[in-house]
This record gives sequence, structure tokens and C-alpha cells, in this order.
Amino acid sequence: MSSVATLAEATIPERVAGSPAGIRIDLQLIADMIAPGSRVLDVGCGDGALLDHLVHAKQVDGRGVELSQAGVNACVAHGLSVVQGNADTDLKDYPSDAFDYVVLSQTLQATRKPHHVLKQLVRIGRRAIVSFPNFGHWRVRWHLLVHGRMPVTHSLPAQWFDTPNIHLCTILDFIQLCREIGIVNEKSLAISRGGHPSPIGSLGHANLFGEQGLFLLRRK
Repeated sequence: MSSVATLAEATIPERVAGSPAGIRIDLQLIADMIAPGSRVLDVGCGDGALLDHLVHAKQVDGRGVELSQAGVNACVAHGLSVVQGNADTDLKDYPSDAFDYVVLSQTLQATRKPHHVLKQLVRIGRRAIVSFPNFGHWRVRWHLLVHGRMPVTHSLPAQWFDTPNIHLCTILDFIQLCREIGIVNEKSLAISRGGHPSPIGSLGHANLFGEQGLFLLRRK
């Protein structure tokens, strides 16, 4: 495999408090969606924090795909099964229904063809779990309105010329894309700046106040 980016740290450093399990709250919320003993692929797994938690706390059969060699090395050093790979080009090599869950955390916005990646996620996994920073958050809107420049916020800390994000979207954008490409949204959460999750009822409210979106998906 060649090389996809994990943006969990690059996109939102220290964005939420740690959970009782010792991982970030957003990762704990993902872990809560995964049944014990499942087959899991974590795409853009970074240093393997989520994967390590799932393996030891939920006894999953876990695998990872990560861009950076440093990330791969860190995962392997902790005994995790991780390869270097690219979500845009390498997911097609996995057979259909190879995993119970495929996780893509804080990475979708860094892919070149997000719609193709989403289709691959729900093909190779019976369920897909996707999270991303919400570009519709009120702080982003306020920054653009007041300053007229690309925002630098808690969830999007990099300058426009130095960001790994190439396809930023809002919660509304993501939900509409899923509808258009035939992906079913089974569960959706808006996560506040403080790491508090809320089920998405009102899309307008979630799009305005959710700093991150978190979705449990499946194909039709």
C-alpha cells in the first residue's frame, strides 16, 4: 500500500477533555458505537489510541491504515496491526464486508474524493463510523463575517496555506451527500467544543452549534 492522512491531531489538537478510559471524548464516543469482539478497520489511525483501546477494552479484531511512517511505527511498537495506506486509493483492495466497522475519524476532509471514500467505507464494512470538523459552526461563520478571512479556530487551527484539509464541509453538506450516494445514517451526533455529544434532531441547530459531526452509517 502507498500512503492516508490522519488529521485527528493536526485538525483538532486537544479539542476535548479525556474520557474515563483515558482517550479523547470523541474517540470514546466512537468506541461506544462498536460492539465487543467486532472486526474493525481504523483508517487514518494516527498513533493507534482508538485501536489500542478497542483491542484491550472491547477485544476487537482490529486493523489500521495510516499515512505517516511515524504513526505506523508507534502503532506497531504497541503491538497493533497497522499498515501504511491511502484511503483514496487503497480501500478498493479490501473485499466487501471484510469488517463489521470501518472508522474514519477526522480524516474525511483530507481525502481527494470524499464521496468515493464513503462508498468504499460502507462497502468493506457492515457499518462505517465517520467524524469531521463542522465548517458550519458559528465560530467559523463569525470569523468569516467579521474578519473576511479563512477561520483559525479551536477545531480548525491551521492557516489556510498550511492546512491538510482540502474538502471542508458542514454537517448539512455531509448529510446531503450521504442521501445522494445512497448511504443510510443510523445514528448522528453533534459534539460541542467542550466534548458534549447531542443527538442530531434539528439539523439547523446541529450545524450551527456542533463543532464536530459523528455518524454511524451503512449502505442501503
